[in-house]
Amino acid sequence: MNTLAGTPVLLRLALRRDRIVLPAWVYVLAASVVSTAVSFRSLYDTEDARLRFAAGIAANTSLRALYGPLHDASTIGGLTAWRMGVFGAVLAGLMSTLLVVRHTRAEEEDGRLELVGAGAVGRRAPLTAALLAAATANLVLAALVAGCLAATGEAPAGSLAFGLALGGCGMLFAGTAAVTAQVAGTARAANGLAGALLGTAFVLRAVGDAGPAWVGWLSPIGWAEQVRPFAGDRWWALLLPAAGTALAVAAAYALVARRDLGAGLLPQRPGPAAGAPGLRTATALAVRLHRGTLIGWAGGLAAAGLVFGGVSRGVVDLVGDNARVADVIARLGGRQGVLDAYFGTMTNLFGMVVAGYAVQAVLRLRAEETSGRAEPVLATAVSRLRWAGGHLLFPLAGSAVLLAVAGVFTGLGQGAAMGGTGRAVARLVPAALAQLPAVWLVAAVALAVVGLAPRWSTAAWGALAFFLLIGWLGPVLRLPQWALDLSPFTHTPHLPGGAFTAVPLLWLTALAAVAAAVGLAALDRRDLG
Repeated sequence: MNTLAGTPVLLRLALRRDRIVLPAWVYVLAASVVSTAVSFRSLYDTEDARLRFAAGIAANTSLRALYGPLHDASTIGGLTAWRMGVFGAVLAGLMSTLLVVRHTRAEEEDGRLELVGAGAVGRRAPLTAALLAAATANLVLAALVAGCLAATGEAPAGSLAFGLALGGCGMLFAGTAAVTAQVAGTARAANGLAGALLGTAFVLRAVGDAGPAWVGWLSPIGWAEQVRPFAGDRWWALLLPAAGTALAVAAAYALVARRDLGAGLLPQRPGPAAGAPGLRTATALAVRLHRGTLIGWAGGLAAAGLVFGGVSRGVVDLVGDNARVADVIARLGGRQGVLDAYFGTMTNLFGMVVAGYAVQAVLRLRAEETSGRAEPVLATAVSRLRWAGGHLLFPLAGSAVLLAVAGVFTGLGQGAAMGGTGRAVARLVPAALAQLPAVWLVAAVALAVVGLAPRWSTAAWGALAFFLLIGWLGPVLRLPQWALDLSPFTHTPHLPGGAFTAVPLLWLTALAAVAAAVGLAALDRRDLG
């Protein structure tokens, strides 16, 4: 039988299932690049201003480690490639990783791939369809970035090189996820392995940009930097991610033929013969299911906090006497000084990131339901509300833990860079926790979707993307206030430095309670599955 039989049908199915989430990923990434170009054009409208800005970056090691080197400051495109190159590549890699694992290992874990494989479907067709879906997403992303930058007046060649650098990095991590999906036995483990490789690539790139340059060549994200859009356009550097993708895909095809369906190459540890006493309740089971994800998110936020806190001195030095830059930073995060404004922006960003965790934790309810694992629990003397309550403990309390971790480690990073660690931590932890009501509202919206329209549960990611787009890009694009007010993160106080008002937080909490009550009531009344 043809091992690729059924690939077109599975590709159409994958694109249809991701018709909400995937366009949201691509749109937010492309919009982030374009809005960055627009903001740089308004801040540095002359070449002399851009060169003065570049001089400050060249002497700032912490900013080079965070964003990479600035190869060309004479054009807006060069500044945009510097500001969004690293994070755009990371986000493209994350998008591709989640997409490939979702349509390979996750399908096997849920048992759907076994049903599909019973038809006229080749052994390698699901993997091929997932890779083609990732290729489609990255190709559209590259085209959008290139077209939009060229439409704003940037050099077409540089715009295309930048778009291809992002898309190439995304495809390389799609191939990496294809390999981890064969190695790991669960979707969470596959995503964890691929995420660890993505994080390692970021660290190697940061070390190479701030220290020995050869270390950066070990990182796929460093390869994207070597394309140097708008600064010579090294087209040959695109061969590196292309070759890496080809090797990873070849390895994934070789591995998929050498393992059993539903099993990974890593051996599964046998569980104990009897369950632990601590697993006697539905809440304890939910804790067991969620704790690994919570620990992983906490580790990532701790690392991000150290980085963002560590570059605080560099932010102050970079702003210097540029009143226009200081004004924009103050508009984004408060008006009590550049440093407070910077941390106000960072805590707001942490709130948006933790909202992603909250949505993921809520959607675990739907995953337990569709996989059939919820039925044995509910067949006992456990009500639906008790079952749901155990899982909802993590969007509520877990989000608070993550925000506190982000605040603590950001304060530690600032203390290491500027001194006064205790005072920095004491100021930044409450500032981060002030984002909690907005996170709860996003989680409650996701719960309402799961309860009222379970088949559309992935739309919760679309709602989050909408909030992030407004909260992240709205101030830069100077959207009208009524549009900014559509995001719950607009109403959280920008601390430290800004004025604290409890009324908006109380309203956000009340709205979250109403939305959660609606979702729980609908979940309690509708048919399971």
